Amino acid sequence: MSMEVLERPLPKPSSEDYVSARLLEALVEGRLAAEFLKRGLVRNAAGKAFQAWRALLAALLRLELERLKELAKSEDERRWLETVAVPRLPTGRIKALSQMLEEAGHVGITHSTNTALNLHDYQHHGPDPDMALSKYRNREEVARDIALLLKELRERAEALKQRIKWNKEMEEALNALKH
Repeated sequence: MSMEVLERPLPKPSSEDYVSARLLEALVEGRLAAEFLKRGLVRNAAGKAFQAWRALLAALLRLELERLKELAKSEDERRWLETVAVPRLPTGRIKALSQMLEEAGHVGITHSTNTALNLHDYQHHGPDPDMALSKYRNREEVARDIALLLKELRERAEALKQRIKWNKEMEEALNALKH
C-alpha cells in the first residue's frame, strides 16, 4: 500500500466516494502511526493516530449526515453539519460531533475520540510528569493508547465494509494495519 494515497485530492463531500476516500485515509494514517510506534517515534505516532481517527470521524459524519441532520436542533446546525463539519471537521468541535455520532448509534465513539484528543495534546506537548499540558506522564502510557486507538479504528473500519463502497485498496490498507 503506497502512502501516495494521502496526497490524492479528496472527492467532494457530496460524492458517495467521499466516505470511502476518508476511510482509506484513516487506514493509511493508522498504518503510519503503527510504523512510527515500532520505530520509537512516539510523538509522531500520536499525531498520526489522531489524524487517522479524525479521518474516520469525517467518513462517519458523511455516512450518517442525514441521521445527524435529523438530530440537529436547528436549521443553522443542519446547514453547519453539511457545509463545515463534514468537509472540514474542526478539531475544536470533534468532541461534540462524536457525541452526535454516539447519539446516532456509534456506541463508544466518544471515549475513543477523547483518547485521540489526548494523543493530539501529547503530540504537541510531549510527556508531562506533572500532567499539566498532557495526560501522559511517559512514552509507555502513550504507546498503549495509540495501540488501543488503532485497534478501535480497525474494528470500526471492518464494521463499515458492508455499508460503503469497499475496494481492494481499502482491503490492503486494512490488512496492512492489522500487521
